[in-house]
Amino acid sequence: MKNSTLYSIGHGNKRISIFIQELHSFGIEYLLDIRTKPFSRWHPQFNRSSLQSELEKCGITYVFLGDALGGLPDDSACYDSDGKIRYDVLKEKDFFKQGLQRLITACEKEIRIAIMCSETNPGACHRSKLIGEELRKCNIPLHHIISQNKQKSQETVMSELTKGNGIVDLFGRRTSFTSKKLR
Repeated sequence: MKNSTLYSIGHGNKRISIFIQELHSFGIEYLLDIRTKPFSRWHPQFNRSSLQSELEKCGITYVFLGDALGGLPDDSACYDSDGKIRYDVLKEKDFFKQGLQRLITACEKEIRIAIMCSETNPGACHRSKLIGEELRKCNIPLHHIISQNKQKSQETVMSELTKGNGIVDLFGRRTSFTSKKLR
């Protein structure tokens, strides 16, 4: 696999100072907010304008990309009849492909980026289940920031999510991951 400068992080209920320390511990230059709606009712420090202001004070550039890589797009074709998101449809949309290409280009240019959503656990978020898996297909690993100086690989997150059984692709083929310890 290629070396990667792509990371993911979830804000959860963290204090903004802790969140920024985590980003700094991995040398993050740009934070790409991939929440479809960039606000938090319970944690206003992560509302778009507040977050952007705090990041700028610390030398990190904020970029909103929820319209391209958000997990709850406006396109109704991305949902099943029960209203659940269909990643197999979403990943084929032009807006998603363009957003993914921006990540690939950033990696090729060795720009240190973290994509951010609200879920602290990467296994509970589309940043691993969808974006991380699509990057993996391009041979680009996504590193998931767990805490300051600690990360999990995409393979570890997916192995934990599937209880070590890998994933099944669209053709029913099973892919196994080798577990790596938390770094």
